Amino acid sequence: MNYEDMPERTILCMDMKSFYASCAAVRLGLNPLTCYLAVVGDTERQGSVVLAASPQLKADFGIRTGNRLFEIPKNKDIIVVNAQMSFFLERSMEITKLLHRYVPPESIHTYSVDESFLQADGTEKLWGSPQELAEKIRRDIWREFGLPCAIGIGPNMLMSKLCLDLEAKKKGVAEWGYEDVETKLWPLSPLSKMWGIGSRVERTLNRMGIVTVGDLAHYPLELLEKKFGIMGNQLYYHAWGIDLSEIGAPIMQGQISYGKSQILLRDYTDITEIKHVILEMCEEVARRARRAGKAGRTISFGVGYSKDEGGGGFYRSKTIEQPSNITMELYQVCLELFRTFYQGQTVRKISIALSNVCEDTETQLTLFSLDHPKKRQIGYVMDEIRQKYGSNSLLRAVSYTKGGTALYRSRLLGGHKA
Repeated sequence: MNYEDMPERTILCMDMKSFYASCAAVRLGLNPLTCYLAVVGDTERQGSVVLAASPQLKADFGIRTGNRLFEIPKNKDIIVVNAQMSFFLERSMEITKLLHRYVPPESIHTYSVDESFLQADGTEKLWGSPQELAEKIRRDIWREFGLPCAIGIGPNMLMSKLCLDLEAKKKGVAEWGYEDVETKLWPLSPLSKMWGIGSRVERTLNRMGIVTVGDLAHYPLELLEKKFGIMGNQLYYHAWGIDLSEIGAPIMQGQISYGKSQILLRDYTDITEIKHVILEMCEEVARRARRAGKAGRTISFGVGYSKDEGGGGFYRSKTIEQPSNITMELYQVCLELFRTFYQGQTVRKISIALSNVCEDTETQLTLFSLDHPKKRQIGYVMDEIRQKYGSNSLLRAVSYTKGGTALYRSRLLGGHKA
């Protein structure tokens, strides 16, 4: 690979360490690096998910994001608090304002509540080397907010993110260049540790004999493209540390799907209640697609079973003839998949996705669906009402039933208590 033709920028990827737990600790007057603190969705529910754990709680008790409240040991030194999303978001915005001291607003991309990218090209005369700049930012955030962070530096967004995840989170600040790809990136295994590779893609790659990032980098490009399409091209070049994305653009260029995955607040065994949640989620997925002006042909539907019954579940897809973002059309496909593969187990998680997307600019009329344009327009009108008056201003009747979740979740911020 000829890296001489690749962009050599100065990209910093900053991650706030255990952000929710650190914010909660500072608010209580505690040191976020030494206290034992966990943030959960709801302290009143033993099955509530741990959203963040302080570094010391992780190290000494093994409690991490994704654990349940009942798994936290009964120890007088461990503090458990509810998520306070409005406070966390407020802190996140204040930290972003701090970053404006070092680079202009257009050079900052807020990737998530606790993670940001900065493009620092040409700032050497002001702040010194990229490493010096990163250390200045870390010191300022610690001094003004009492919050720890880590920063990865690279020649592009991908490399800075990989540097952050694989080295800087342990050291505080680290820098990778293209010359580090062979020694630091290629030995990486399992593949799911590589940003952008999920468990399903990893399993497929493993079946192809690809177990390290180095294997991926040396696999024939044409075979990867044949297997994965455009994503195969991205996987190949990412394995070489190459990313041409501009700051603020998604690293995987182009939205390839719109989806929603929901861990239910309790076990669901009643089929009618399960269908109510499916309809609510189809409404949300369709709304997200409409907001982007997209429609899709492939609907994916998955169910996760309760751990009390051994877990497991299924995830299946169906491709329809005409692209759609109409709620009831997505719902009918999901119901078909549900009836085909569901065998009566207790449901605790539901996932729905719309992929194989295209622009929602025109509709092909058929004799069997003359009202399709009207249904499509109704969806956009409903979206406008919710945009103007709030997400719970217009809900389906199922949301007011015992099994519905949309009304409760509309009162949350970021999926948790404000």
